[in-house]
Amino acid sequence: MTVALLCSGQGMQHREMFRLTAGLPAADGVFSVAGEVLGSDPRIFVQRVSDASLNVSQTAQILCVTQALAAATVIGSALTRRVIVAGYSVGEVAAWGIAGLLTPRASLELAKIRAEIMDSASHPDDGLGFLRGLPCEKVAALGARYGIEIAIVNPGDAFIVGGQRPCLLAFFEAALAEGAIRAGLLPVSVASHTSRLDGAVASFRQAIDAHEARRPDRSRILLSGLDGSVILDTASGGDRLARQLSTTVRWDICIEAAVERGASRFLELGPGRALADIAASTYPAIPARSTEDFRSADGVCAWLAEFD
Repeated sequence: MTVALLCSGQGMQHREMFRLTAGLPAADGVFSVAGEVLGSDPRIFVQRVSDASLNVSQTAQILCVTQALAAATVIGSALTRRVIVAGYSVGEVAAWGIAGLLTPRASLELAKIRAEIMDSASHPDDGLGFLRGLPCEKVAALGARYGIEIAIVNPGDAFIVGGQRPCLLAFFEAALAEGAIRAGLLPVSVASHTSRLDGAVASFRQAIDAHEARRPDRSRILLSGLDGSVILDTASGGDRLARQLSTTVRWDICIEAAVERGASRFLELGPGRALADIAASTYPAIPARSTEDFRSADGVCAWLAEFD
C-alpha cells in the first residue's frame, strides 16, 4: 500500500475542523505549539471567533497547517509503508513537516511568516477567483488580455486565477462568454501564486533557510506543488517552496506524479475534501477520502488498514 497524503490549502477552515483530533493525546504536542504561534489554543479559537476571523490569511494558514500536522500524527500508526506527501498552496508547508524536513514548530512558524510576507507584498484590490470549463491555453490567453494570471492548474480544466478584483470580474465575464462553465471570486485578498507576489519570494526563502537543513524521512516521498518533482532536502527544496508564492502551482501534475510513483489511495488531511474530490474525479479507480469523511481517527486508520 502506498498512501498519498494531501495537505489542504486555506479556504475550507471551519469550526469543527479539529473534531477528529482535538481530544487525542497524540496531537497534544502539535496543538500546544500551534497555540503559541497562533496566540490561542486553535481548538478553542475556531469555536469562539467570528467567521471573518477564520478567513484572515495568517490565521487561516496557521489553522490549516495545524490540521494537517495533527491529523498525520494521530494516524501515524496506520502509515506502515511508503507514504507520498503533497501540499496544496500553504498545505505544502505542512507537507514539509509531515515528510520530516521541518519540525512542527518550524512548519507553524513558517506558515505565520509566509502569511505576513504575502500580506506585505500584496497590492490593493488583489484577489483570487475560480474558473472551470476552458482549456489552459484559452485561459492564459484571456488572462493576458485582462491582466489575470493562472495561480493553480487543477485537473479537468479547473483553475484558480489571480489579479486585481476589477480585472478578475471583467475576465470572468469574458470567460463565461467564451464558454466557461463556472467562474467567481474567492474570499482571498492576496493574488497568491502569481507574479504580483514576486516581492515576497526572497524574504520567504530567507525564512526557510533560517531553519536547520534536513532530509525527508526515508519512508516519505515529498512532492513539489510546482511540478510534482521530488524534494530531496531543505536546501534544494527551499527554492521551490519560496518560488511557489509567485509561480503557478501545477496540482494536476502533482497528482499525476503521485500516481506514477505508486499511490494506491489518496487521503486528504483537511480541512475540507476538495483535494480528495479532485483526486477521485481524476483517478476514479483509486480510492480517495478526506479525514472529514470519518467520525473518528480510528475510522481513518481502519480504512487505511483495509488496503494492507
